[in-house]
Amino acid sequence: MTSRPIPASKTEWHALAASHAYETRMFIDGALCDAAAGGRYDSVNPATGQVIAAMAAGTAEDVDRAVKAARRAFREGVWSRLPPRARMDVLLRFADLIGAHAAEFALLDSVEMGKTVSGMLGFDVPSAVANIRFAAEAIDKIEGAVTNTDPGALHYVLRQPLGVVGLIVPWNYPMLMACWKLGPALAMGNSVVLKPAQQTGMSAVLLARLFAEAGGPAGVFSVVNGSGSDAGQALARHMDVDKIGFTGSVPVGGLMMRYAGESNLKHVTTECGGKSPQIILADCDLDRAVENAVHGIYSNQGEVCAAGSRIMVERSIHDEFLQRFIDRTAALYQPGDPLDPATSMGPMVDGRQHRTVCSYIAKGREEGAHLAMGGGAPEGLEDGLYISPTLFTEARNDMTIAAHEIFGPVGVVLPIRDMEHGLELANSSIFGLGASVWTRDLGRAHRFARDVESGMVWVNTYFDRDATAPWGGVKQSGNGRDKCLEALHQYSQTKSVWIHLGG
Repeated sequence: MTSRPIPASKTEWHALAASHAYETRMFIDGALCDAAAGGRYDSVNPATGQVIAAMAAGTAEDVDRAVKAARRAFREGVWSRLPPRARMDVLLRFADLIGAHAAEFALLDSVEMGKTVSGMLGFDVPSAVANIRFAAEAIDKIEGAVTNTDPGALHYVLRQPLGVVGLIVPWNYPMLMACWKLGPALAMGNSVVLKPAQQTGMSAVLLARLFAEAGGPAGVFSVVNGSGSDAGQALARHMDVDKIGFTGSVPVGGLMMRYAGESNLKHVTTECGGKSPQIILADCDLDRAVENAVHGIYSNQGEVCAAGSRIMVERSIHDEFLQRFIDRTAALYQPGDPLDPATSMGPMVDGRQHRTVCSYIAKGREEGAHLAMGGGAPEGLEDGLYISPTLFTEARNDMTIAAHEIFGPVGVVLPIRDMEHGLELANSSIFGLGASVWTRDLGRAHRFARDVESGMVWVNTYFDRDATAPWGGVKQSGNGRDKCLEALHQYSQTKSVWIHLGG
């Protein structure tokens, strides 16, 4: 496949979008294919409301075909028994090809999801490449063990792939979330069937095609597009799938575990979002705290699992923080055309999500919170799926807008007395994905990191990420970790081997 140069202007991006031949088929067993039942669904551009393409709608029959191909490839050992550094070479070529096709990935996730092309090129694509490279480079660093047993026996532990892995990823970071899970799953020698969100299936098919171009054998990585209730459920219930790696909502994460229990007791890891607190204390660097708090809630239109949507501010700096926050938001985040490189904020992914976010804004008003900023569509964009950066004050931690994951550009400011009060509010949540504290007191920062019920903690920063750092939560934010060496372990299993030495 030929890569494209990166457009430099809004006009060039729109020209690319208009001329691009959008792939509507799935990718199963090394080849593009239509759905067995011939079904189609419309992929709609949320920035314009226009139908981009009629995508193949996979069903249980297509999932079964992909799983059978994956199992055949696994048993034949074309990937699972490939020498580790040969597998590494393929994944490194795969990473290079992803980077080379940055313009196409940016286009696909922008027109299907509303992501800004600047965000895709500045974060999503480079991060996807880094995570695939990290997983590839870790392949020959994963070791078994020889244990210290009775001298009459030799005991060792093998670490082996699970077999066939089903990956179900969300629409908010379509190609990036796929790569977070693909990297460790493929690195450990598994065969993978990926079910992307129905709203955003195009970049997943491009990933599969590039894996094949990099030398990935047929059957090792297939993509089945379709609805969650059909293709997604079929994958999660399949009796020959050994693991489901899932990112999405809490209710659907619960279904993944239920489906595993009702089928073959497959492994399940979930990342189910959050309601992450940002605690701003009076002794902090206020300028940096404001800047990071703004990015923490409004980046990617607020459609971020770890969005810092509960902003807890010590009372003595509450008013000053609030004014600076509003001013910086106006300077940093203005919704607009996601194909314009100057745009920092796109539309909601679809009409359903737009209605959901709007209903939460209405609920905030109804429950008595003060709407300090936003709350509606930006001027000139009233006919689209856009929502202005929105902020509520005079709120309580038990209000719906402070307790529920909104998954949109809606933040809530809660006044606190001190860090202990902030910790109490932070931990009074069903979620536990991310949390931050802003303070110059080193001891206080360490106590916060120790005591907050969260899988990730940021001190005097927010959203720092790296391929080496675990990503995941506690409580109803899920279990398991993406990225990092721990993720590779979670896509593998140990085997205990005893050898009698005789004598």
